[in-house]
Amino acid sequence: MKLDLDAKSAGYLLDKLREEKPLVQCITNYVSMDIMANCLLAIGASPAMVHCAEEAADFQKIASALLINVGTLSTEWVAGMKMAAGAANILQKPWVLDPVAAGATPFRTETIVYLAKLRPWVIRGNASEIMALAGAAGATRGVDSTAESSEAVELGKQLALDLRTIVAVSGKVDYVTDGTRVLEVHHGTPMLQKITATGCTLTALIAAFVSCAQDDPLVATAHAMAMFGLAGEIAEQVCEKEVVAANGPGAVRVQLIDALYTLDRSDLYTHYDVVEQMLDSPSDVSDA
Repeated sequence: MKLDLDAKSAGYLLDKLREEKPLVQCITNYVSMDIMANCLLAIGASPAMVHCAEEAADFQKIASALLINVGTLSTEWVAGMKMAAGAANILQKPWVLDPVAAGATPFRTETIVYLAKLRPWVIRGNASEIMALAGAAGATRGVDSTAESSEAVELGKQLALDLRTIVAVSGKVDYVTDGTRVLEVHHGTPMLQKITATGCTLTALIAAFVSCAQDDPLVATAHAMAMFGLAGEIAEQVCEKEVVAANGPGAVRVQLIDALYTLDRSDLYTHYDVVEQMLDSPSDVSDA
């Protein structure tokens, strides 16, 4: 089923996820496991942090989707990642790649490139990560972006075409592209950048939502990014209204989980802000 790019469609997808409760196998870094698992549970999905090579592939038989996040790499973990991705492809399960700090070291970059060629359904990263993966000369500084998301759109489009995947670029404005269409997601708050692993968590939510809309991973990804960003906005607003004792990153982290849990159609109908770029030619994207 194809999804419309509107609040009604996003609400439908949210309800579908909560009804299906997709089981997301998360091969992810140590830093992200807690918040990722809690946010998946809050939105209505089920997390499974299964990464060892001895069971990573077998677990795909019962999983709804797979997330691979390369944040804390080791040779043993890479073996599990490769086996899980291969199994997901054989079983035709959606899987999503988070290329954390692509370009930072040769081992990391080689691993990410190898995984990217295993046909993930979606690749989600910040601008620097997407630019590095696409072979651009953009600098990567740890896990933080040194480039604006708009700078990576053109390279993201080419990467999507080359790998036949969806590329999502996180930033002040999020961009989602299949190489032809470009969707802009205008949600989120800078406060989320003060909370570790929120980007990692977003990628896991993308995997969950795409598993519930396998005929339209492009729009499902945009819906997922919109809902996560909107939850961040709601969390910050709750803290600013002094409903809680503090309004710093720690308080917003707690409220983010609650906002994902309580998010509903009325929130989407009131605030949903995702648009499609109207372009005359592919070269126009670079001016976005």
